[in-house]
Amino acid sequence: MNDDGKVNASSEGYFILVGFSNWPHLEVVLFVVVLIFYLMTLIGNLFIIILSYLDSHLHTPMYFFLLNLSFLDLCYTTSSIPQLLVNLWGPEKTISYAGCMIQLYFVLALGTTECVLLVVMSYDRYAAVCRPLHYTVLMHPRFCHLLAVASWVSGFTNSALHSSFTFWIPLCGHHQVDHFSCEVPALLRLLCVDTHVNELTLMITSSVFVLIPLILILTSYGAIVQAVLRMQSTTGLQRVFGTCGAHLMVVSLFFIPAMCIYLQPPSENSQDQGKFIALFYTVVTPSLNPLIYTLRNKDVRGAVKRLMGWE
Repeated sequence: MNDDGKVNASSEGYFILVGFSNWPHLEVVLFVVVLIFYLMTLIGNLFIIILSYLDSHLHTPMYFFLLNLSFLDLCYTTSSIPQLLVNLWGPEKTISYAGCMIQLYFVLALGTTECVLLVVMSYDRYAAVCRPLHYTVLMHPRFCHLLAVASWVSGFTNSALHSSFTFWIPLCGHHQVDHFSCEVPALLRLLCVDTHVNELTLMITSSVFVLIPLILILTSYGAIVQAVLRMQSTTGLQRVFGTCGAHLMVVSLFFIPAMCIYLQPPSENSQDQGKFIALFYTVVTPSLNPLIYTLRNKDVRGAVKRLMGWE
């Protein structure tokens, strides 16, 4: 600690993740629930990755982007859930300064990447439904790879901006992060200096990577709805609703909690509520994505049968 009472987190070497300490009776229950959902996330997303890789019928743009989404969800949950399980299980709730910095960087990077990737997936659905005759030209494999790379690069670049802004500013006296992971809104409350610039930066970049993607997705689905209403084929309608409905459900599960967290200014009243919302999109949403995409998907069921030798 220096003369004016400010402290550098790196000099102390750790943070305390308060998490759900205010509800000690809930911690054991949360541990079991989080562990179950984490295992579901690992199994479900690995299943999609392996199946998409092994079955040549799934070597299409839609499943290429779904494979990216599954890998993204695996990385996203693994960046924070193991630490959360350790903190829920025992009294020790510390995380090293380096660990917190790495966690913040990857949580932000992967979350932002998912925002952009969901836009790319909506464009793929738009091209498939509204421009079917030009689909193979519009979604050329090289272009698909370029879109995927752009999603990842934009996410990691945005995260570098926030991480540098957050971690090079001195903290005030204590290292208790009122959250279960190192997230920007929680860390901003520890800063000694005026955080209005940081909060404004967070709001602007959140708007760019949350609101603009959401507007683009809704625009794509507006065009898809118009195309669907002109369709005469019942089979075509069912197929469109099957693939587009799954994507819309994933979009809703991701964007609604994200807007609740990142598009409102930090306040004391919203801290506890924010933890449970963050717990939902960190733990529950990634585990549901594989189920949403596979339960009513004929392509995936067919791929499973071929893999098992049932047809």
